[in-house]
Amino acid sequence: MRGTVQLTLDLGPVTPTTREIADAVKAGGVEALTESVLRADSARYQEVRCRSALNAVTGMPFSWTLNPYRGCTHGCHYCYARRYHSQFELGAGDDFASVIFVKTNFVEVLRRELQRPSWRRELVALGSATDCYQPIEGLYKITRGVLEALCDAANPTAIVTKGPMVVRDRDVLADLSSRAACSVYVSVPCVDEDVWRSLEPGTAHPMQRLKAVRELIEAGIPASVLMAPLVPGISSKPSLIERTVKAAADHGARVVGCSVMHLDGGTRDHFMRWLAQEHPQLVEGYERLYAGKYASAPYREALTKIVRAIRRRVASGTSDGTRMGGACASTPLPPSPPMASVPKS
Repeated sequence: MRGTVQLTLDLGPVTPTTREIADAVKAGGVEALTESVLRADSARYQEVRCRSALNAVTGMPFSWTLNPYRGCTHGCHYCYARRYHSQFELGAGDDFASVIFVKTNFVEVLRRELQRPSWRRELVALGSATDCYQPIEGLYKITRGVLEALCDAANPTAIVTKGPMVVRDRDVLADLSSRAACSVYVSVPCVDEDVWRSLEPGTAHPMQRLKAVRELIEAGIPASVLMAPLVPGISSKPSLIERTVKAAADHGARVVGCSVMHLDGGTRDHFMRWLAQEHPQLVEGYERLYAGKYASAPYREALTKIVRAIRRRVASGTSDGTRMGGACASTPLPPSPPMASVPKS
């Protein structure tokens, strides 16, 4: 009405920032997350606002990462990203898999950053900290929005995931691949069911992941397999590595990379507690093998030789004769002291 002011607009609750959430948890624990939603997977989801999307990193094959979620219901016991949860005053153990932060304004912020005159369209990596295709992505679809933004900007992109949901976005990935370099790396550390259930309790079956690799390749999207990480004494047995490499080749992968697990911060504490409970016979060997955050250099070198030999053997048996390649422990690692003995592989 003329001459009156409308004051009934309901602006609704303001989504807290990640810093505000950290302060709340520090003061009152997880119980302070009164606006979080407990879903059927027994995880608690807290929506947050982020101030930036592009995250600068060093010591990696890329300089920028994108992480629309914090925490991951995949709950892999070896995940190095567990230690990042401590930045929110949360533990690196069960909290990592049961308290998930969802950055609801992530795509909006990313689009602004990609449009900056200073942005040089450098390679960005998705899924380097927590999986961008963990199950909650099916509801929020933030990763799809991220890919659409990267596609519009013709920005080089690399994705690492254990989530078969990646095939949902093959249309956007195909479009992005036609405009800029785009690669998908599906993590399948081991196809053995006992190893999978033990180490990666919340992930999809390894064969589902390999099926996703095949579907991506058939759609013309560059897709590779990462045996990442190989866990000494558990998934590092040559027979298991050969089964995994062969399964990857059978699903069309011609690049199979790998890395050896490293332990740092809260991840180390969590993993060693889990190891003592599930594989107590390996604890003493691990304490020697992991004198620092990385397994000893001789162990890594020996395992690298085994993987290369297996890749050559599997490649020689492929029906089309295509060469199988891939990097193993390619990230530069500091030297570690020699080991007198290591967990049995």
